[in-house]
Amino acid sequence: MANKKNNNKKQSFSQMLMIRLFGNDKNIDMFEEEQVISPFRTVVNTYSENKVSMTSLAVFLIIVAIMLIGPLMFPIDLSYTDISQIHVPPGRDFLKVPDALKEDARSFSSGPTFSVGVDKNGDVHVWGKSKVTTFIDIADVPKEVKEANIVKVACGMDHVVALADDGRVLSWGNNRQMQSEVPYQFKEANDQVVDIYATYQLSLVLTKQGYVESFGNRMIMDFDEFNEHQGEIVKLAPTSTGVMALTESGEVTYMGTIINNISRVPEHVKDIVDIAATSETVAALDEDGNVTVWGNPSRTYQENKVPEIEDGKIVKLYSGRHNYTGLKDNGDLVTWGSNLFGESNPPKNVKFEKMYSEFFGNYGIDTDGKLHTWGLKGYLLGTDELGRDVARRLLNGGRMSLFIGAIAVVISTFIGIVVGGISGFFGGKIDMVLQRIAEMIASLPFLPFAMILNSLIGSRLPSNQRVFLIMIVLGLLSWTGLQRLVRAQVLSIREQEYVIAARSLGIKTINIVFKHILPNVVSVIIVNATLNFASSMLTEATLSYLGFGVQPPQPTWGNMLFSANNSIIIEHYWWRWIFGAILISICVVCINLIGDGLRDAIDPKSRQR
Repeated sequence: MANKKNNNKKQSFSQMLMIRLFGNDKNIDMFEEEQVISPFRTVVNTYSENKVSMTSLAVFLIIVAIMLIGPLMFPIDLSYTDISQIHVPPGRDFLKVPDALKEDARSFSSGPTFSVGVDKNGDVHVWGKSKVTTFIDIADVPKEVKEANIVKVACGMDHVVALADDGRVLSWGNNRQMQSEVPYQFKEANDQVVDIYATYQLSLVLTKQGYVESFGNRMIMDFDEFNEHQGEIVKLAPTSTGVMALTESGEVTYMGTIINNISRVPEHVKDIVDIAATSETVAALDEDGNVTVWGNPSRTYQENKVPEIEDGKIVKLYSGRHNYTGLKDNGDLVTWGSNLFGESNPPKNVKFEKMYSEFFGNYGIDTDGKLHTWGLKGYLLGTDELGRDVARRLLNGGRMSLFIGAIAVVISTFIGIVVGGISGFFGGKIDMVLQRIAEMIASLPFLPFAMILNSLIGSRLPSNQRVFLIMIVLGLLSWTGLQRLVRAQVLSIREQEYVIAARSLGIKTINIVFKHILPNVVSVIIVNATLNFASSMLTEATLSYLGFGVQPPQPTWGNMLFSANNSIIIEHYWWRWIFGAILISICVVCINLIGDGLRDAIDPKSRQR
């Protein structure tokens, strides 16, 4: 019996210890005094009952998780720009082919953000983001094109050229440089035209006699209509600045007058059967299936890294803006170059008969006549003034904005705790000196001073070091409010009995401050740090918005809004600013509601006021 009583006493003592440390999930009985909920459990229970704060916490944690994981899955290249993708509206419809073209289509062609296809009846279909200017939409197909029996189409940067079955050449879209103004000799029915091409502000027509006629801007696109090889041309391959041609004898020639890396055709390039060109390079395929690439290959895309062919050989070349695709004699595809948008990821285990490839879109027809598409489908949140994906920049910019706010809060909280704790505990001259210093810093006009400091020091620093400067500036200028709160709490607590007892026992002063006093003001610190987090994010966004924060190309939510600080952008390109503004607003509101909930949970008296 004695052992049983001792076990009951031990169990009762252990239970009471666990209850005092961690609380108890069971309902409290008012007649059982030993069932006491721990302070931590009380705070958690009180906070969990606040539905607004809990919802805010969940939303904020979801945003933080996305901003931390997103950049790992969708990294950005800070040097990336592409003029063909400027100010593209949100949407994922670039490759959304109409049902009429999914079987037995005649022709496909891709523009930067739109595609045009011709069905078996000769009707033209347009899909994607086809609005190339404020007033010009490629989807507005002219009546003469609708009435004609079209057999082929070619998309340029902002216009389309079409070939009818009677030999007529038709064109529509942007005509600022006369690139859609078809010469009179091709407006009427004829049997001379064998192929058509469209590029940036220039259109090209290849005749049966091997001559190339052009209309549009010949200044940007280096093209010489008096080239010595006129009358021998069988195929053209336009780049972003010039035009390459393949002659009947298998020779590759440059159709311009400027000498550059593209016009310098390698000496061993002979007996060529096909050519293709990306924005800055040219590829030639010889009779043995060997591919040679020259020009200005990008270090990022490496268009000149032709893979080794293990079985079979390449018999046909296709190209996008920064990538190549080779069709092998067994129907397989070989790809190399850029794969930023999946343009070098064709379907596997599919045998292809022919392909259509320009810019970032690919359309392949297999041996069974089935259509396959791959490449750029669009942008979830659109693009900016340099053709950069807004969604990717929001992910990476959000991580940077949250990181800057968090580090700034850590710095300001540490300084505030140290200064407030020492000032409140020691008082006297130390208190007077520290408070005068705090008042001097608090009296500085925050934004102007931060802007001046950034201008003087930040202009000498690279972008990555400027980020750390912003963190330090925010931290060093925002600790004064917290130190006053900590000082006031310490002044009150230092006169408590347990502090006097600690002094009497000879405990070191620094231990009394940091082990006995500060833990009792932690509630004030937590709430203030939470609210300062939101303030730091807003301040960073404000500095970046004013042009004095983190500088592009490094994205933050603030400098993304700064880049949209234009009435034209606000009116016509709403996606440039609205998503960043919404994210900043949601984060700041959530943090403030989280802080309010913590304050109410930690300080029960605040709920009674």
